[in-house]
Amino acid sequence: MDLFNSWLVEQPIAHRGLHDKDTPENSLAAFSKAIEAGYPIELDVRLIADGTVVVFHDNSLSRLTENDGYIKFLNKEDLKYLTLKDSEEKIPTFEEVLNLVNGQVPLLIEVKNESKVGQLESKVIELLKDYKGEYAVQSFNPYVLEYFYKHAPSIPRGQLAGYFKGEKLTFFKKFALKRMLLNKKISRPDFISYEARHVPNRFTRKYKKLPLLVWTVRSESEYLRVVKHCDNVIFENFEPII
Repeated sequence: MDLFNSWLVEQPIAHRGLHDKDTPENSLAAFSKAIEAGYPIELDVRLIADGTVVVFHDNSLSRLTENDGYIKFLNKEDLKYLTLKDSEEKIPTFEEVLNLVNGQVPLLIEVKNESKVGQLESKVIELLKDYKGEYAVQSFNPYVLEYFYKHAPSIPRGQLAGYFKGEKLTFFKKFALKRMLLNKKISRPDFISYEARHVPNRFTRKYKKLPLLVWTVRSESEYLRVVKHCDNVIFENFEPII
């Protein structure tokens, strides 16, 4: 699998769609804008209480919906009563997003799972089974990638990593994830996605045979700093000049 010649490195990837102050992240509107501009789309998937896979980044509803509570306790029926901040957009299901995109641009799917691995991952695989477009998955959780390696090895897998400053993780988890110590025996990634502010570093240099994406690039100046050290960027708040 030569990802150095794939869509993963050809065009900058729109982080949570092409969103702005009027268009919420991870919304159908943001995805439509990315499609129109021709950008691959990065998005986040989670599982809610009734087993529906939804596209939403945070655990909590507060930042994006101004409602209290947690996304994992919702059912599909609840989604129609919530709007994404300062808009009429709803939290989309993953199925709705796949129907909208329909292969028009590639998808970089971040699997958000901090608990038991299996249910979310199997549902994502099932939803993608008949999807005709190009896509890859990525995750911070090495065991998520291990699941895809074992059950859907043809799907390209990316290990997300960074320095995790301010995150509520144990020292040992930060140590291992920062250095990607589980790559060889657990996650076995096809590409790396590393935090932009800490690229270049000695940890990513170990994986020269794998494409390196950086996240999240938020300005032209940051883009110009990192682009010479990576194969592609995941961006927001501006559009890279390439």
